[in-house]
Amino acid sequence: MKTNRLTILVLYYSRHGSTRKLAEYIAQGVESVAGCDARLRTVPAVSTVTQTVESDIPAEGPPYVELSDLAECDALALGSPTRFGNMAAAMKYFWDGTAADWLSGTLSGKPACVFTSTGSMHGGQESTLLSMMLPLLHHGMLLLGLPYGHAELMTTATGGSPYGATHWSGLDGKFPFSDDSRRLAIALGRRLALTASQLRVTV
Repeated sequence: MKTNRLTILVLYYSRHGSTRKLAEYIAQGVESVAGCDARLRTVPAVSTVTQTVESDIPAEGPPYVELSDLAECDALALGSPTRFGNMAAAMKYFWDGTAADWLSGTLSGKPACVFTSTGSMHGGQESTLLSMMLPLLHHGMLLLGLPYGHAELMTTATGGSPYGATHWSGLDGKFPFSDDSRRLAIALGRRLALTASQLRVTV
């Protein structure tokens, strides 16, 4: 039964914790909007032969995403660390299994945004964001970025892009989040939730 509250799916993959922290900031922005709930989900790692290698339940953190999460969400924030300027294989593996949802239009018309973290300053942040947009466009989602009304986009030296929220994590993933990166991630989550609220059709 549909409630009056909106469910915003924040789906990510993270190895060293930086992308997970970005997801948490985005969730904070989502939940700053009245009537919106963030649902954090992740995906299991995959092996070099493209088989799942994790147990059915993660040892810590949010549960693994299920296809029902796609059907139940009103909007989606998608995040992955950079892998040579592309989304991580684990996230790509998940999207490769969503053909039935693509055919049925499960996500069509829902708003979405993307976010990433990288080990180096020029490690492919923007190309990774663009790579995550591709399956979302095929699913018919409405993509959001960050407008330059956010002054941090002009001053940040650690992450943040008009294509989505980013963070420069360092090679070991230990670089702290700057105020700019944190504020932009929260703003992206808030923008996503506000857009979902505005698009919602009351039956």
